[in-house]
Amino acid sequence: MSNPYIVDQGPKPLASGKAVASTGSPIVTEAVLEILKAGGNAADAAIAGALVQAVVEPHLTSHAGMVSFLYWDAANNNAHQLNSLGTLPADLPAFRPINGVGGWAREGAPGPQAAIPGFMPGVAEMHRRFGTLPWARLVEPAIHWAEHGHPVSSFEYGVNVFAAPFLTWFEEGREVFMPAGYLTPVGATMRNPKLAKTLHALAAEGPELFTTGQWARDFVAAGNALGWNVRLDHMTANPPRWQEPLSFSHRGHEVMSLAPPERQAAFCALILGVLDEAGIADMEPFGAEYLFFMGHALRLAEHACGFLHDPEFFGPAAETLMDRDYQRSLAKLIRASMPKVDLTDHVKLTAGPSAMAASGWNSAKSKAPVGSCEISIVDAQGNWLQMMNTVQSGGIPGMAVGGVAMMGSHEQSSMNAHFQNWRVPGARMRNILGNTFVLKDGKPWLALGTPGNVYATVVQMLVNILDFGLDPQAASDAPRMLPLEDDYGLTVESRLSPEAVLGITALGLHLKPMPAWDWNMGSFQMCWRDIGGSLMASADFRRTGVAGATP
Repeated sequence: MSNPYIVDQGPKPLASGKAVASTGSPIVTEAVLEILKAGGNAADAAIAGALVQAVVEPHLTSHAGMVSFLYWDAANNNAHQLNSLGTLPADLPAFRPINGVGGWAREGAPGPQAAIPGFMPGVAEMHRRFGTLPWARLVEPAIHWAEHGHPVSSFEYGVNVFAAPFLTWFEEGREVFMPAGYLTPVGATMRNPKLAKTLHALAAEGPELFTTGQWARDFVAAGNALGWNVRLDHMTANPPRWQEPLSFSHRGHEVMSLAPPERQAAFCALILGVLDEAGIADMEPFGAEYLFFMGHALRLAEHACGFLHDPEFFGPAAETLMDRDYQRSLAKLIRASMPKVDLTDHVKLTAGPSAMAASGWNSAKSKAPVGSCEISIVDAQGNWLQMMNTVQSGGIPGMAVGGVAMMGSHEQSSMNAHFQNWRVPGARMRNILGNTFVLKDGKPWLALGTPGNVYATVVQMLVNILDFGLDPQAASDAPRMLPLEDDYGLTVESRLSPEAVLGITALGLHLKPMPAWDWNMGSFQMCWRDIGGSLMASADFRRTGVAGATP
């Protein structure tokens, strides 16, 4: 008999009802729907879901990670953004225990650094501002799953095999991921009794347990024992930041996404504007010309977003990225770079194993694991929510405290287009999170977001839906790509037409095919209203999520 809590990769059924939800796990979706049926709103359901998610998907998220939250308040007809990423103490240098944990520093990558967790301060803010059910009630499902355990899927086991050198460097991490001395196998039950005890205290004492209570003191002690001079006052020094999301118009819709220092809204506006100026309306969907322009636009936007910083401490770079004249100039630059001759022979002579080795493609180098989870909800009152919670951006790399396994932060103090932070009190990092709404006539009709190469995939979904006119499910199924690389390599899911493959080769790009549905290329959790006005939800083919609804 199959286990209903183990879902494989592949097509997933749509859900429709008075309230809808989509998460990366059948267990989490079940918990979200239970809270909605109990009278909770979208914020209540998301808090409970995120707390459960960090129990049953410890390979992707953590109670010591972070929270990003886009919320449409139906009562007031407005939107809110919460930035509760992990933070770096402004008065401490970067700290990476044991030279990068598991040898990452020795392989040329510095590895994540220790950071103050943002997850629990974030869900506490969500509950304070929008929650309606008692806090303890929202923690109950997470306690149940920590005590009784969850069945391990093939996807979870595969991620854990990859991440094991990092996750099990410390004894505390081995207790979580190797309780019997080895990784919990597929189909077996994975329990976390230490985490259950922590969650009981969380229900009784509230989220302050993780900021000023015993868990926070244990966290500080663990850091100090490893040589990190973190203090208890650091745990509350940089509280979550409420912001107004950033909006822009595109083809009769209002696209609303995360405002700076988050880069998603400006990044999407830049690429959509460039493609519009390039004449995307006349391009064949997923044809050679589109692939050429999208690959180049993603690459240029990556570089441009390296100039985007926290607007409380820097200038308004987003205004330039969203300026139509700037977008027009980039479209002209890409158009001018298109060859006038057939470059097929050039690609044959220069692409291949040696070129791929030179670019680092298929490299065997180890790197620190990453993981994230997305939650999408629309409740019966008309509140919309798109939220990410993740193992990244908080905690002590490789360590576990009170059963809470941690990743640390990829924040950097370099000109990095993804994760970048400045050591200034109150500053928040730039990140690549994808929470996005699309509005029509002043109200949301689509909410979407994803983990997994989120920096490049959200804008491709918007193109598929708003420019190519695909419905959200078909848009999610379409092939995705990464930005064009410096060696003119285009990494793309291997479902292009033969004509597109020949055409893009003639334009001088050599393809680096991925699997047809690559789990690294995202797992969109989406809710929307269809043409008839019905609420719908879907879960991406690429991972193991489930959409659900209340009748």
